[in-house]
Amino acid sequence: MSSLPLKSIPGSYGLPLIGSFKDRLDYFWFQGQDTFFRSRVAKYQSTVFRTNIPPSFPFIGVDPRIIAITDCKSFEALFDMSLVEKKDILVGNYMPSVRYTGSTRVLAYLDTSEERHAVIKTFVMEALRKASTTWVADLQESLGGMFETLEKEVKEKGKASFIAPVQRCLFRFLCKVLVGADPMAVPEVREDGWTILDKWLALQLLPTVKTGAVPQPLQEILFHSFPFPFFMVSNGYRKIYEFLKKEGRPFIDSAKEEYGLTEEEILHNIIFVIGFNAFGGFTVFLPSLLNAIGTDTSLQAQLRAEVKHTMQTHGGRLSFQAVEDMSLVKSTVYEVLRLNPPVALQFARARRDFELESHECKYGIRKGELLCGYQTLAMRDSRVFTDGEKFVADRFTKENGGEALLKHLFWSNGPQTGSPTINNKQCAAKDYVVATAWLIVAEIFSRYESFGTDGSSTITSLQESRVMVNQY
Repeated sequence: MSSLPLKSIPGSYGLPLIGSFKDRLDYFWFQGQDTFFRSRVAKYQSTVFRTNIPPSFPFIGVDPRIIAITDCKSFEALFDMSLVEKKDILVGNYMPSVRYTGSTRVLAYLDTSEERHAVIKTFVMEALRKASTTWVADLQESLGGMFETLEKEVKEKGKASFIAPVQRCLFRFLCKVLVGADPMAVPEVREDGWTILDKWLALQLLPTVKTGAVPQPLQEILFHSFPFPFFMVSNGYRKIYEFLKKEGRPFIDSAKEEYGLTEEEILHNIIFVIGFNAFGGFTVFLPSLLNAIGTDTSLQAQLRAEVKHTMQTHGGRLSFQAVEDMSLVKSTVYEVLRLNPPVALQFARARRDFELESHECKYGIRKGELLCGYQTLAMRDSRVFTDGEKFVADRFTKENGGEALLKHLFWSNGPQTGSPTINNKQCAAKDYVVATAWLIVAEIFSRYESFGTDGSSTITSLQESRVMVNQY
């Protein structure tokens, strides 16, 4: 039993409708997400507190009440499946229509206690394992096309936006490596596939995220007051579905035979893995990674030296084993994941009554209450991470004793030291995500001496490497 004092959870949900509407305006308009959470930590002098988050009134049918968690210690409870469940709460109390996933509740919405969870997660983990045999080669091929596009544009215009080339690269790579379906073989999908996924993602998430597309108060009226109907992207989704069904036939037939899944279950789950988990996650994460490196010439020099030295010891070829030996590359990726996690909010619903422990005290949680971890703040917890608000590229290196901190890195819906299993909700692709980021960084410095970014979404310079390593 913990000796920490038991305290009541501070905070308030306010008056019905009015309280949640005020919090919604703070969250999206007057404060923004980060200040929303930080200001309430300061107000209540607590890293655990009650509040509302969007969607909320006049959005119908969603309970906005949460218990916010903003410290690293309390955050651990979100992954204890004996304490919490994860049924239908990927993005909180709001769940996009299942029509977005072919009227199928895909893996991300299943709790570990549900019968289909084990078989579908096994299918996804095995698909990733099989894909690992061609992962590096397929990634390099897709990156090659991306770099050609960026080089050409920088040469012609002096700069290049990297968002579209990155998304094209990701779409091709993920479809090919996971399903064996190459978008290059289907011109219509090659040109439009990545934009279809963008729209499909946006329509599901718009009620929960701030966008700069239109000014306030139009943003609240147009984007945050109702769910968007699937028909707005149904034709595009069907195009992706039919493309994977045709071009990925051997993959689908094998999965049907091995796991007893229906063709629809396989396709809708794999589209979600490709489009929501991987494409969506990398679209958020890779710009943060490129900007962290592209705006720091000193870090680039260190990364370049490590990459070239390590590649020489591995015969000049890029591989999973080669990047495993790149300590600074690995640490840099971990540090970007810490400061800018691809998913800022992680949710869990209390499976039973329990006591939630923070650094200083514990709180009583009642069965059914929704916990919302604000990861961006929890990953800067000064009691765990020294100078937690600062970017420290070598924070996680073995030389600095940083490997011990990996148990506190929670970007994957679990600790970096954990492993995805059928008994937890940790990202099935956890290890492949970080390895892919390591490979991308290594590939960049095997091709280029340096590159520059504007800190947003634009490459401002690319200097080719004087010594090229083997690309394939």
